Amino acid sequence: MFPCGAQEKPPQFVFFITDDISQGDTATYGGPVPTPNMDRLASMGMTFENAYVTASSCSPSRNSIITSRYPHNTGASELHTPLPRNQWKFPGRLRRSGYYSVLSGKNHMSYDGVKDDPSRLAEAFDYIDEGGRPSGSENWIKLLQNRPENTPFFFWFGSHDAHRDWQFTKEAPEFSSHEVVVPPYLFDGKKTRRDLAGYYHEVARTDFYLGKLLDELEAQGITESTYVIFTSDNGRPFPRSKTRLYDSGAKVPLLIAGPGIRPGEASDSLVSLIDIGPTVLELAGIEIPERFQGVSLVPLFEDPAARVRDYLFAEHNWHTYPANERMVRFENWVYIRNYNHEDQNLCAESSDRFPAGKELWNAEADGMLKNEQRDVFLQPRPFEELYDVMSDPDQFSNLVKVSEHREVLHHLRGILDQWREETGDTISKDPTSVIGNISPEQRGEQVGAALGAEHILNSGPVLKSGQ
Repeated sequence: MFPCGAQEKPPQFVFFITDDISQGDTATYGGPVPTPNMDRLASMGMTFENAYVTASSCSPSRNSIITSRYPHNTGASELHTPLPRNQWKFPGRLRRSGYYSVLSGKNHMSYDGVKDDPSRLAEAFDYIDEGGRPSGSENWIKLLQNRPENTPFFFWFGSHDAHRDWQFTKEAPEFSSHEVVVPPYLFDGKKTRRDLAGYYHEVARTDFYLGKLLDELEAQGITESTYVIFTSDNGRPFPRSKTRLYDSGAKVPLLIAGPGIRPGEASDSLVSLIDIGPTVLELAGIEIPERFQGVSLVPLFEDPAARVRDYLFAEHNWHTYPANERMVRFENWVYIRNYNHEDQNLCAESSDRFPAGKELWNAEADGMLKNEQRDVFLQPRPFEELYDVMSDPDQFSNLVKVSEHREVLHHLRGILDQWREETGDTISKDPTSVIGNISPEQRGEQVGAALGAEHILNSGPVLKSGQ
């Protein structure tokens, strides 16, 4: 039984995950980078306006997606932590049900400190390749053309775009510095503008490869029987974006088209990327495992005005800098708790390693920054933050101390506590504290390890009680 149409054969799936692209940068979501093929996919299916990662960090986010579990429940909550082999992966469920399953391009889920070790994912995929640089997308058309005949397929296509360092190719236009839109929390200078122009090029290139995939599906005559899912693992690799739990880091594009999804629809329901696995399994007619913490999005395909969750959660753990931060989104509210509030909230992209970060640090030293550009320099930071993202989309005005919002603040404090308790989230007594790249023996205790969070099935609150 296939919920989105009575199909005699199981549907096919193409899952396209990009690297380091914020939702609001794409023209499809009203941003400055032209994305005609995202527009094309959106016209074919559904655009999700409120899609969030569970961690704005490459490998924890991908490990979370493939297992449909929160980072602290995967046993791989930090950057470059390999996913334990005993974690169930939704492509493996498909493969055991007769699907031909492939991973091509960026992996970053089986990272062993030196390179990705494909054997860690062997039970989930029939074939794995890491692709090449710059994009990692060069093999995808051949894989679609050479797949086994008369066998349903699931392709996990991972692009390296738009991950630093920028690499320019003929597949996308180059942008001039005057074309970019500088976010208000970055310093508007020549280095930052050139840096953003490089980022725009890679966003446009990932859109180019999306178009090639859509063309190939049409050429093979299988568009009508194939679900195409497009998303990103986290936000743009710039200060106050990647790794952070603000929308600039945690809110990503999500487009889904396929059988039974009405073209050109949009949903403003809250959606977590751990919901992708359950969605794919339901569409394929496969039972959703109890250990999956996400929920299926199929009800939204049938009724775009419906909602599948009232709450979504994200976490920020070690990512080249120590961190322990948690977030809950509810209606138009975002509540953040920063357990490392005595320290600056940094990652590689917010240091002086890359041009935009370097220019920001130089401007800080010269006393040239506006208040909203000084976020990464705050020390200490607020322990709690509360934002109304409808009236304050950049999340500049912390409303924790505003008395009229005391009720929602109290509610979200309790919801976050409930989620942490029910899913086994902990603050490590011996956390990873090294700055920069580390070896496995330098890693501290993973969050959730003290409570055996790897084995906890509870998903925490999803819908508001009584609804």
